[in-house]
Amino acid sequence: MKRAKKIIVLGLDGLEPTIVEALLAKNQLPNLAKLQASGAYRRLGTTYPAQTPVAWSTFATGTNPGAHGIFDFLTRDPTTYLPRLALNHYEQKNAFTPPRVVNGRHGVPVWEILTQAGVPTTILRHPLTFPPDVVRGRMLAGVGVPDIRGGLGSYTYYTTDANVTTQQEETVITLRPDARGNIATYIPGPRNPKTRAEYQFAIQLAPHADGAGLTLTSAGQPKTLELRVGAWSEWLKVKFQIAPLVSVKGMVRFYLLRTAPALELYVSPVNFLPAEPLFPISDPPEYSRELENALGTFYTLGMAEEDAGLKNRRLTEEAFLAQCADVVREREAMLRYELERQREGLIFCLFDTPDRLQHLFWRYFEPEHPAHRGEPIAAEMQRVIHDHYRTLDNIVGTVMQYAGTETLCMVLSDHGMASFQRGLNVNTWLYENGLLALKQDIQPGEHNGDFFRNVDWSRTRAYALGLGGIYLNLQGRETNGIVRPNEAEALKDALCRGLTGLIDSTHNRVAVRSVVTREQIYRGAYVQDAPDLLLNFAPGYRASWGTPLGGVPEHCFADNDKKWSGDHCIDPELVPGILFMNRAFDAAQPSLLDLAPTILDAFGLPKSSAMEGRSLLSETTP
Repeated sequence: MKRAKKIIVLGLDGLEPTIVEALLAKNQLPNLAKLQASGAYRRLGTTYPAQTPVAWSTFATGTNPGAHGIFDFLTRDPTTYLPRLALNHYEQKNAFTPPRVVNGRHGVPVWEILTQAGVPTTILRHPLTFPPDVVRGRMLAGVGVPDIRGGLGSYTYYTTDANVTTQQEETVITLRPDARGNIATYIPGPRNPKTRAEYQFAIQLAPHADGAGLTLTSAGQPKTLELRVGAWSEWLKVKFQIAPLVSVKGMVRFYLLRTAPALELYVSPVNFLPAEPLFPISDPPEYSRELENALGTFYTLGMAEEDAGLKNRRLTEEAFLAQCADVVREREAMLRYELERQREGLIFCLFDTPDRLQHLFWRYFEPEHPAHRGEPIAAEMQRVIHDHYRTLDNIVGTVMQYAGTETLCMVLSDHGMASFQRGLNVNTWLYENGLLALKQDIQPGEHNGDFFRNVDWSRTRAYALGLGGIYLNLQGRETNGIVRPNEAEALKDALCRGLTGLIDSTHNRVAVRSVVTREQIYRGAYVQDAPDLLLNFAPGYRASWGTPLGGVPEHCFADNDKKWSGDHCIDPELVPGILFMNRAFDAAQPSLLDLAPTILDAFGLPKSSAMEGRSLLSETTP
């Protein structure tokens, strides 16, 4: 194999093989077809579980989750039983030193090995790169970069309707116009760590005479911003005053849904400023400023698409699609910028949008999906996913224009996508089977909320948190653990038997195909941080919306009537990714574990001793 001078890796998060293959058969993805003709295409084995942070961490390190330590978006604190974000956390030695961000991913990523070997590297928006790694080149962080409030994407919804209730991932602010219709309000910012009160940025809204817009004035930049119904605004750069000489800067965009009968205004999460982020989001730190100067202001939030707004029915489909198109244009501009100037080494760029878009538009493949709620299905929305695949194919064509004879091109997705029509309330199942107990006189129901609020730990043997994991309430590990270590294996066996083949009696369908223990699928230094058991859901099923944060709803099963209608947190065997390369490879079942070794091999470098896969370009197994 001739050594590569340059490798271009295009990540298309969540691209589903069955859709790719169907469109290829119809000659609707001509650039991917060319890539396949010059090399090969295979379905790509994903991780347990098939989640973005887990899978891309395996891509980067060439190791299974037990070795890189990422098992879900969420993990739990065994001393409090409370969920916490697994992607990163903040540490502060004392009150006199600033906090620092610590990456939740362990292991050595492929770009670190390339840097040590002197190979130039550009990494655009790879997940689990916040804080950014030091590379011989450039890195812009991806999934894991929070908003100013510390969440993964907390938006604000403004309305004059006093009856609106708050949903997950949002702040609702009730507006009270004065006699002239003018409104004084604010954008919520970070919280005071001592009082938990929000810092605020004041804004004023004045209605247009035609009723089709608002004029926003503030101390931000620009000072005056025109908002029109049905359109995204420009960026407003804002500053939250924390102390007399301390401020935190950010930026937001607005979408004015309507001005009557009730005024409804959507405001994006407060993103870091590319030029002045609260914490560095790039390496070198000035790289994010360079990109803004060269290409214009861009979303810095790790999960940039406004999916929560559409999921909660605050945004319309049209608003969401327009915002997604902006994100894709930004990402493509960054990719072109680097393709133009980097002549050798590795260029990686991830497009997250296909994953987010499929999550929310999968229901248009399924007229019977509960998310429709009896509403008519717009014909143009049935084309959205396929149209987006064609847009991505055009980007593949752009990449191929920069691929010389010594360039290895790789296009892949980390997992596929499937239907999500019904959710299993895992903690409710545990309750009904005598494994999770509630406090006296408390029954399962929405009143329990999240965070295991009414769980009686002195009588609880197992509990669920995240998107398909179950933990034992283990003595000596959990604060109030009651399961003796010598009882653990028997309890895990009982859970596996009880949940494998679980039937949703309402529809007479299997909801859970199988259950695996962490010891069966993981190995490495961080296995002890994994859930004790993982549920492999059947198509159409997933852990319910009430499960990830420790809820105990009334019934075991619930319809998923949210617009988030597609998902991949099911049996990983059912949602492989895709892999196209412009060089032939014979491996019948390539895996994400194989890609870091393949990149190193293409540059003539050996894989690290920790990497578990093998190069697809060397000795392969048909």
